Amino acid sequence: MSKKSYPRSFAHPRYWLTWLAIGSMYVVAWLPWSLKLGIGKALGLLAWRFVKRRRQITATNIALCFPEKNAAQQRQLVKETFIANGIGLVETATGWCRHPESLRHRVAYNGQEHLIRAKAQGKGVLVVGIHFSTLDLGGALQTLFTPADVVYRPHNNPLFERFMTRARSRLFGQAIDRHDLRGVIRRIKAGHTVWYSPDQDFGRDVSVFAPLFGQQAATIRLTGKIARMTGAPVVPIMFHRNPDNRSYTIECLPAFDNFPSGDDVADATRVNEFIERAIRKHPEQYLWLHRRFKTRPEGEMGFY
Repeated sequence: MSKKSYPRSFAHPRYWLTWLAIGSMYVVAWLPWSLKLGIGKALGLLAWRFVKRRRQITATNIALCFPEKNAAQQRQLVKETFIANGIGLVETATGWCRHPESLRHRVAYNGQEHLIRAKAQGKGVLVVGIHFSTLDLGGALQTLFTPADVVYRPHNNPLFERFMTRARSRLFGQAIDRHDLRGVIRRIKAGHTVWYSPDQDFGRDVSVFAPLFGQQAATIRLTGKIARMTGAPVVPIMFHRNPDNRSYTIECLPAFDNFPSGDDVADATRVNEFIERAIRKHPEQYLWLHRRFKTRPEGEMGFY
């Protein structure tokens, strides 16, 4: 549904469920951690049981990317993925509705010196993140250590879009529409750190095919393009929920060297190597629910 089809007034009955969802997020954000965790697991299990289409997509992705696992192991990873993403929903609520300072005791930051070194170049920094279930909470906790802007996909629902953008604008220097390349370039050239995630399938027109888990994946060319246009270092960052489900680790890696190389496929391959490395650490926390391999090379059959 496009934004144009929504009523102008947020008091319209069509928005009542959205108001309920926003209110629920505020409530969940302030619940005790163990209760919050239980709600997240329950949401994940409900989705795993009843959202069959997303379960099929997840199962397809995992079968493609982890052929070394037997059928039972793949099914278990599918279930764990839904649970992790259910927990991710309550983490998102916490990240958007509470100040990240309240969670400082739950996060460890490794490799911060790599980001400091990149910022010292004075050209701004492009931070490459990944669509883990912890993404929004990770972005919020990242701001405890360094200010940053964030690139995001606007929501079709205008009320939820306003809520989401206000939450992110409170945390980040600026929330930038993913279609606003000029805005990204402008902020980086002004010396800012901009966080974005290039790990989804944006279609053939803006992508090249590069290997990911042994599959040819349509990979956006934008990472190398931004680096070329700004001269900014590109710093990869991982964010994971630890096995205790109560603490988190941010891991900053050294900036890509010799990047961009001038070869779009080589640059996309470099980005995908980092993405695969990060996913393999905690594969259940990745957003396998989206059709990562939707766009196929000419002549190949689709997977979904």
